[in-house]
Amino acid sequence: MPNLAAMLAVATLFYCLFVFGAGSGLFRDSDAGWHIRNGEWILAHHALPRADIYSFSKPGQAWFAWEWGADVLLGLAHRADGLRGVTALMALVIAACSWLWCRLNFAAGGEFFLAALFSPLMLTCTSLHWLARPHVFSWLFLLALLLYGERCAKQDARFRWPELLGVAALTALWANIHASFFLAPVIALVYALGYVARPVLWPLASTDEHRKSKWFFCVALASLAGSLFNPYGWHLHAHVLQYLANDDLTSRIAEFQSFNFHDKDATPIVLAMAVAAAGGALAWVQKKVPHFLLAVLVLVGALRSARVIPLVALLLLPLANAAFKTALEAARGLRAQVRRSLDQVLLESQGMLRIDQKLSGALFMAGAMVLALLALRTTSISQTIGFPAGRFPVAASAAVERLPVESRILAPDSFGGYLIYRFKGERKVYFDGRSDFYGAAFMKQYVSLIQAQPGWQQIVSSFGFTHALLPDNSALKAALMESGWVTIHHDGVATLLARE
Repeated sequence: MPNLAAMLAVATLFYCLFVFGAGSGLFRDSDAGWHIRNGEWILAHHALPRADIYSFSKPGQAWFAWEWGADVLLGLAHRADGLRGVTALMALVIAACSWLWCRLNFAAGGEFFLAALFSPLMLTCTSLHWLARPHVFSWLFLLALLLYGERCAKQDARFRWPELLGVAALTALWANIHASFFLAPVIALVYALGYVARPVLWPLASTDEHRKSKWFFCVALASLAGSLFNPYGWHLHAHVLQYLANDDLTSRIAEFQSFNFHDKDATPIVLAMAVAAAGGALAWVQKKVPHFLLAVLVLVGALRSARVIPLVALLLLPLANAAFKTALEAARGLRAQVRRSLDQVLLESQGMLRIDQKLSGALFMAGAMVLALLALRTTSISQTIGFPAGRFPVAASAAVERLPVESRILAPDSFGGYLIYRFKGERKVYFDGRSDFYGAAFMKQYVSLIQAQPGWQQIVSSFGFTHALLPDNSALKAALMESGWVTIHHDGVATLLARE
């Protein structure tokens, strides 16, 4: 018999593959292309690329391949079964995130029915960033870390050296997969500071609070130490912090911009953030200072950057569940009928949770996984897997293939990752999604060029472009055609131009 976590994981897997359309939806960001090819390059050379191997605009310049571990996983999946293998891998990781999310609800002290009620919000918010990119792997680490933090908060505050070694090992793995590894010590410090603040703010026994605080400080140190076990050492930390602190650069990257709350489909996002904010406020009233601080930290991040919104759903909704449950149990002054009905619902929920804790669902999940992966191999579904032809120059790539390999093609960053994938890195690109590598100065120049601002002709001459592959609505496309560039391919998605 499956428990709620198993059912949610299976539902997520089937939804991701067959409703969300993971076969193309996961590849709607072209960065997936260079991640896959970089993983294959690492597997083929048994080494990390220390300098750029994909562009002609910055050839041979030093490059931090900071997500090399995730690249290798994507490369292995691609070697095994092409983009279908990558689709299967990412769908399974997303399903595992749902399983951990459900476990976090109960570890935090959440309510059974609220966990089921919040799950659609979680799926909607996270699906914004369901992509074949390394950040999805980082969700597993974040959920595992918070799950561990909640269990530590309920245990005896005594030192457990094997656990510290486990935390260090987990963070070491994380640091080689995604740059969000720095959140491990940050979250541990949030818990530590929360337990320092509790006896200061309220008349609580300070001994146990201070022990827990010291333990979480040790966890923070262990995670920080573990993160140094990467090919770049502390230089990776410096590079990541420098990148994130560079407002001149991040202000030009779409996913670092604020979410458009006026969008017609924004209602679930607004609702999730409202629930998380309410949970954070209740956590303060209930003296759950770590939960309150986490809510403030994540919500502020989500208001500033759309890429943080999935973390609101993944990390804060389970904590809000626990806060709502405590508030409902302690509610006073209600009408007698309302109180009786509420008590009955809570009693039913506790009964369901007791049953749920006796179940596993391992066999159920294994069977469903096999069934889903077999369905993924059917012809009708396999044909839908790939980079969306309506978004990327899939048709135009045949015309690009006929060009000399040394051709310098002017293409936007949204095409760059796809071109790296399509031509296996052999045809060098002008620009792709590695914004930390190209830097703010290059980004400014790129924006001036792609928008055909004054001086764009000089930029074109300086790079010696021989061809241009541009979206049909590109301002630069019209400017190039006016200056004499010739159309050699046009398909409604992209236009390939040749210099006169």
